[in-house]
Amino acid sequence: MSSLRPARKTAGGLALLTALTALTAVTAQPASAHGSAWQPPASHCTGTAPVVCHFDVPPGTYDVSVLLGGDTAGSTSVSAEQRRAVLGETATAAGERAHRSFTVDVRAVEGEPTGEVGSPGLDLRFEGSAPRLAGLKVTPATHARQILLAGDSTVCDQPLEPYTGWGQQLPPLLRRGISIANHADSGESTVSFLANPLLFDQLETSIHDGDLVLIQLAHNDKTTTADVYRANLTAMAERVEAHGGQPVFVTPIVRRRFNTDGTLNSVALHVMAADLPNEMRSLAAQLGVPLVDLTQMSKDLVEGLGVEASKDLYLTNINGDNTHTSAYGAKTFAGLVLGELEHQGLVPERQVR
Repeated sequence: MSSLRPARKTAGGLALLTALTALTAVTAQPASAHGSAWQPPASHCTGTAPVVCHFDVPPGTYDVSVLLGGDTAGSTSVSAEQRRAVLGETATAAGERAHRSFTVDVRAVEGEPTGEVGSPGLDLRFEGSAPRLAGLKVTPATHARQILLAGDSTVCDQPLEPYTGWGQQLPPLLRRGISIANHADSGESTVSFLANPLLFDQLETSIHDGDLVLIQLAHNDKTTTADVYRANLTAMAERVEAHGGQPVFVTPIVRRRFNTDGTLNSVALHVMAADLPNEMRSLAAQLGVPLVDLTQMSKDLVEGLGVEASKDLYLTNINGDNTHTSAYGAKTFAGLVLGELEHQGLVPERQVR
């Protein structure tokens, strides 16, 4: 179930919502054919730290505009649905207002596709060291472009802290007009992602012309042969293209496993039954599919940081996990992915925050 549930109203929360009501009463617009524009926050939001808002909207893609700030200084971050970051922490001085906007993908299952169904509609959570919300608007994003993600636990919207997939940290790096539809799921391989109808089959139904579909699957393909791995990736790429989408292969982030000389070992580099990153690289060249070589980029980063400093990217210091990333690590790897997409012209500079 979603962890984003309305908080108990407090006296401070009621004062805040009264201010929100006054603001939206001035700026209210008529309902459009697709639903209301300015929503009355008094009936949608509760609490002050955090401020939790819920909108009863059907599955789809939505633009969200927020006005942050208040009479006192604030610092506000925003997450949506199941721990999905959508706006990084934004500082506002006393009396200052900061307008920000972003685009959100709303599905019945708020996080991992094989997880529990969350609360219907859109959940937003305003947090940070001193959250301040002065205005809020949710409207259908009829012309938004999507980046859909097919991946495993290192990519997915992780439901529980401190686990964080890099796909979970992509949305704050993008401006309004492009959404992240994260269909990644823990424990999946290329084999299982194709076999389970909740995964690739469901992703496929959401592809529109021009959408990017990023495919990072390898962590759980330990026993998959090179031929099967290539065949599975080929099938995914062809099915994406059949729907007018653009497949993008993403080699997997490295595990944090060092040799005695400070280099990463073969397990870290996903050389198991097959050298999976190399198979993906050569197949991308053969099919003409764009490639984000996240294995090479994360290898350079982790080896460059060394045995100690690289621990912060993973959950090493928390529970000894050298595969899954911290929020800091996920944000770092998300930045590497987006930087390469921008470099290749797959995401325009104007859409990068």
